[in-house]
Amino acid sequence: MITLALSKGRIFDETLPLLAAAGIEVLEDPETSRKLILATNQPGVRVVLVRATDVPTYVEYGGADLGVTGRDTLIEHGGQGLYQPLDLKIAQCRMSVAVPSDFDYASAVRQGSRLKVATKYTTIAREFFASKGVHVDLIKLYGSMELAPLTGLADAIVDLVSTGKTLQANNLVEVERIMDISSRLVVNQAALKLKQAAIRPILDAFSNAIEKNAVPS
Repeated sequence: MITLALSKGRIFDETLPLLAAAGIEVLEDPETSRKLILATNQPGVRVVLVRATDVPTYVEYGGADLGVTGRDTLIEHGGQGLYQPLDLKIAQCRMSVAVPSDFDYASAVRQGSRLKVATKYTTIAREFFASKGVHVDLIKLYGSMELAPLTGLADAIVDLVSTGKTLQANNLVEVERIMDISSRLVVNQAALKLKQAAIRPILDAFSNAIEKNAVPS
C-alpha cells in the first residue's frame, strides 16, 4: 500500500491533475467527506488528509510514503529524513515582508531600528533579517497576521502573499520579497527503497506532467 499525505484546499486541488497523470483518481471529495483516509481507483494507493504543517512529519516518520507540501513548510520543518525529488510548480505564491502603508520601513532598516515582526515562519524570517543585518524581535502567530501591525503588536509581518488583496484590504504594503514558494513532493527515504517498484512510476508520471505544463521563459 502506498500512502500519500495531502492537505485540503489549494494543494489538494492542484495535485489532482498530477495524480490523474499517474492514473490515480481520488474517489471522494475531502470537502464533503468526513473521512481522513480516502480511497483511490488504485487498490494499492490511498490518500490521508492532514494539516499542511504536518505533512513532512507524517512522511518523515512513515505515516505516509509520499506527501505534497510547500517549500515554506519544509524550511520550517527542517526537511530531515526526507527525499525531495520534485518541485511540483503548484500552489505558487511568495514569502514577503509587509508593513502598514504609513510605516517607513526603509528608514527603519537604514537607521538600525529593532523591528517587531509577527510571523508563523520564524525560521525563514530569522534567517532573512539576519542576512541583512537587521535586528528583529519575532512574535509567533498562527493566523490573521495582518492584524498584528494594525493593533500595534508588530511593526511588520512576514507571510505568504498570493494576490496581495488581503494586504491591500488591511492597508498594508509589500516591501520586500523574501522567496518564491511552490509545493514539493517529499518521499520517505525507507519507502523509496522498499517500495521503489510502486513509487517510481508515480514520480515519473508527476515529472512528465510537470514538463508538459512547463511554460517556456
